[in-house]
Amino acid sequence: MKECLDAFERMPIIAAVKNEEQLEEALKTECSIFFLLFGDICNIHELVDRVKEKDRYAFVHLDLTTGLAGKEIAVDFVKKFTRADGIISTRPQLVKRARVKGLLTVLRIFVIDSLALDNIRKQVFTCDPDLVELMPGVIPKIIKKVYKDIPVPIIAGGLISDKEDIINALSAGAQCVSTTCEKVWSEL
Repeated sequence: MKECLDAFERMPIIAAVKNEEQLEEALKTECSIFFLLFGDICNIHELVDRVKEKDRYAFVHLDLTTGLAGKEIAVDFVKKFTRADGIISTRPQLVKRARVKGLLTVLRIFVIDSLALDNIRKQVFTCDPDLVELMPGVIPKIIKKVYKDIPVPIIAGGLISDKEDIINALSAGAQCVSTTCEKVWSEL
């Protein structure tokens, strides 16, 4: 797990892939971490295997994998039937369960208003994720505030579309960025 966490520091760009075509393109890049934002209960193990065959790290987004309900059993399924390194979820209870099962965890948080912003600290301390993904990732002022407030590395995700977005997010305190924008996967 430490090796995977170190990869977040070494390679600041995460390939967030939302379909088969993007996965193929991402596997041609130097990205070492992949967020699988698609798939279903029947093929998620195959998607993870494709990433693992290239000696890369695979994270399954539980909320976006068809057939995996928002219940703790979804974590157990990923642990038992895939070689995923970790999970992503907006649900703190799933993050907690994944930590118990020995998976790395990314708590995805949508900062849509001041109430959501005020709630971040509580969510982080409730489930103790390995990383927090703030969305949208093009809000350096908010990234900076959260960076000072929580003891967990931050991933800036969502709407990252160019090198300037990457630099702004990293300068504000994000450890790395996740993006589905293919041209950005090779920016740094």
